[in-house]
Amino acid sequence: MSHDRADDGAQHGAMHPYAAGLAAGLVRYQVCEDCGEAQSLGRHACHFCGSVRLAWRDASGLATVHSVTEVVRAPDESFQSIAPYTLVLATLDEGPRVMAHAEPGVTIGERVRATFFQHGGRTLLRFRRE
Repeated sequence: MSHDRADDGAQHGAMHPYAAGLAAGLVRYQVCEDCGEAQSLGRHACHFCGSVRLAWRDASGLATVHSVTEVVRAPDESFQSIAPYTLVLATLDEGPRVMAHAEPGVTIGERVRATFFQHGGRTLLRFRRE
């Protein structure tokens, strides 16, 4: 598990820790070092207690699907080549909820595992059935 201090990397010209994790085949989340709450995305303070003592951790990659939607009409040209596609909100076993692509046909409550794919020069998260 990674214990890097919270730093979005942008000030140093480096890749954001979440994006760097995806590129390395990992799902990352933040944990508050004061209250222990986990949160997705990169925040400057804990959403629960307000502490700025945050650290990035690597998730197991296992999650439960919370919601599902099928995107038929791509939001822009870069996604037209993969439409239609499935998006989910999935709750990681560690607690945070993330949005990601998913294999078609996944359902709410289903157990999934993180996989990754390249699109438009970026690594994106895709969940597959466990």
